[in-house]
Amino acid sequence: MAPYHRIYRIALVLLLAAVAGCGDNRAQTELEKGNDFYNRGDYDTAIACYTEAIRLDPNYAKAYNKRGAAYHLRGKYDKAIEDFTELIRLNPNYALAYRERGSAYFFKGEYDQAIEDYTEAIRLKPDDAWDYAFRGDAYSRKGEYDKAIKDCTQAIRLKPDNTLAYHSRGYNYYNKSNYDQAIKDYTETIRLDPNNAEAYYNRGLAYSKKGDERRAKADYDKAKSLGLTSKPTSDTRPNN
Repeated sequence: MAPYHRIYRIALVLLLAAVAGCGDNRAQTELEKGNDFYNRGDYDTAIACYTEAIRLDPNYAKAYNKRGAAYHLRGKYDKAIEDFTELIRLNPNYALAYRERGSAYFFKGEYDQAIEDYTEAIRLKPDDAWDYAFRGDAYSRKGEYDKAIKDCTQAIRLKPDNTLAYHSRGYNYYNKSNYDQAIKDYTETIRLDPNNAEAYYNRGLAYSKKGDERRAKADYDKAKSLGLTSKPTSDTRPNN
């Protein structure tokens, strides 16, 4: 599983645990049925249960939240955006809903809209490292490397063990031809996540740019031994 997908699932757990909204008893029963299917990875059946919960209680925030999460994991980003938008309507000060909608926009390639949602999440909850890391990743996809580095640095300040922030910042330093700093950030990523094949591969690229082919080859070989079978196509958050 790619690094971002592991991180996204962790973020979803936090979102699902925190969202408000109780629903009536019948709606709650459908929600709980949906949760069982969701936890087994049967997202389509889970979505059907959450849809029934919403039919029974159109203002059931938890059901919109869970259905949006399931749609996202099925790659149905427009549907996820619709549900997180409804969640925001029901609770306009809920920072995590903006984050999750921003992530759906991110995976659609709509980086400006993602940045807008991550920025609102930061406004509502300025001490959350993940929103800075995710916004930095979106800036990176737009080629705005200085803004990305600034956000990743803030994410690291708030959460020093944030592997996504280190990896993404290394990627941005690499694209600014600051290979020494890129190597430092990839090395820290590896220290925090020793099985991160992409970090080994990307550090190898930086070593190669510096003419250190021995270290580059060692990192490429390590990445391959960890299961990397093809060259990464971009930074740390592949679309699928």
